[in-house]
Amino acid sequence: MFNRDGVIDKKDESQRSGLRNVNLTPDLAGTPARQTADAAKPKTPPATDDTPGSKLIVGPDIKMKGVEITNCDTLVVEGRLEASMDSRVVQIAENGVFTGTVSMDVAEIFGRFDGELTARKQLVIHATGRVSGHIRYGNIRIEEGGELTGDVSTIAGAKAVVR
Repeated sequence: MFNRDGVIDKKDESQRSGLRNVNLTPDLAGTPARQTADAAKPKTPPATDDTPGSKLIVGPDIKMKGVEITNCDTLVVEGRLEASMDSRVVQIAENGVFTGTVSMDVAEIFGRFDGELTARKQLVIHATGRVSGHIRYGNIRIEEGGELTGDVSTIAGAKAVVR
């Protein structure tokens, strides 16, 4: 049981020892940030790769057609998607199918893509990946068994790696 006097004594003791209440509020990353007198100290910004951006997952049984996707940092396609979009990262799972026009920094293909694809930084086609259409890439890596067909060209200064 609680001892009323003991609780009051502890409260009085914490006030005498210099402890004070702090306000916990979420920061932009969604984690609590302590706001105390030490808040004036400079903080290091979070790493870009650790910062979760907007993410859209098209699940394995989902079929979407005629969609324009905007403001999406990461797209994961496990189902079927017919769309146009500009993104940072696109990942097509082994059973995923993407048809349409997409421009992104990094594309990682385990499944199928058909259409117009521009990977500004890197295009990775895994052994189960099938990519066809009008393809432009910065750097490319194709695992043994991966397929790339169609009008394929590089963005200036890029290199190809075949494994």
